[in-house]
Amino acid sequence: MRGLADAGFEACTPIQARTLPLALSGRDVAGQARTGTGKTAAFLLAIFRQLLSPGSKGPGPNPRAICIAPTRELAIQIHRDAELLGKHTGLRTLLAYGGVDYTKQRDEIADGVDILIGTPGRLIDYLKQDIYNLRHIEVAVLDEADRMFDLGFITDIRFLFRRMPPVDQRQTLMFSATFPLKVTELAYEHMNDAETIRVEEEQMTTDRVTQVVYYPANREKLPLLVELLRAMKEGHVMVFANTRHAVDRVAETLKANGFNAAMLAGSVPQVKRQKLLKRFREGDIDVLVATDVAARGLHIPDVSHVINYDLPQDAADYVHRIGRTARLGASGDAISFACEDYAFHLPEIEQYIDIELPVLQHDPDKLPKLERPPRRPKKSGGRSGGGGRGGGRGRRSGGR
Repeated sequence: MRGLADAGFEACTPIQARTLPLALSGRDVAGQARTGTGKTAAFLLAIFRQLLSPGSKGPGPNPRAICIAPTRELAIQIHRDAELLGKHTGLRTLLAYGGVDYTKQRDEIADGVDILIGTPGRLIDYLKQDIYNLRHIEVAVLDEADRMFDLGFITDIRFLFRRMPPVDQRQTLMFSATFPLKVTELAYEHMNDAETIRVEEEQMTTDRVTQVVYYPANREKLPLLVELLRAMKEGHVMVFANTRHAVDRVAETLKANGFNAAMLAGSVPQVKRQKLLKRFREGDIDVLVATDVAARGLHIPDVSHVINYDLPQDAADYVHRIGRTARLGASGDAISFACEDYAFHLPEIEQYIDIELPVLQHDPDKLPKLERPPRRPKKSGGRSGGGGRGGGRGRRSGGR
């Protein structure tokens, strides 16, 4: 309870209210919940309850709970929450993810761990080296299960599950933003009579998110984006595009037109990604342009607007994208551009969320003329972040 008070928890979110009674009683739960709904606190509390209960096997060199996440950023966020909520428990929580600190992570795990949090590749790497084993797992958590499939990790997940105690000798908690058949089959395969908690997609995406769509021509998209951003008084904005090239072009154009913008793509090195996210959280960067792959598993609080510069080609990705805003009771806005390249995906999205998005009009003749980004050499270098501290929204000459 002290950890909850430290974290500022006052009331349960809907997914917590439905998950906690089952999870705290030891039941397996398969819950439909996106990042930012409070699911992390729900499964961490279930872990703490089990590991601190008289029925636990007690501390030893090997982990008694494991949380598997599809991305480094999500693993880091889970670990951060575990450290905050569990700081009075005396439990040892460690991270295992690729890209950094290989030897340090390995040595820390070898020294003993209660709760191990990580991504599939690094977890399997250390497991195959006999740095730890999974024979003592009492609680296993699989987060963002649908993304595990998208990123090709499902074979790794099965590898890990098959090295844990049988399903009737452990508690398993699985969460997924969407519940396609493949996720349901995974639950049946590796869970023990799991209770399924489904949040309707409409409820997940529309309760507190204002969703609209524009129909710009391709050549109008960048000027329209700039016009919309200039009209926003404040807040953090995430802009999604479908390719790295588009992300780069959008970010560079925004910087050339006075915005503190940065690009987040899968090719951005891990250390640089973490620095960009830190600057975005702290307000140094106020527009983050990302691909779906780069944004998966990110936990970024206080995103006020999500703009689909390109409509996603998969309706489930639309849910993931707009789920970046309106988290933990906040409200948010989702704006989509249905251009000639991607407009044909809109009917599938509307059918998926069971909503017809309101259409807003724009006047092509009144869109702003943009400054072109400077030419740059092919080889990347220099700063990767915003376009200067003097150029953010609300700080440009002529202001609003």
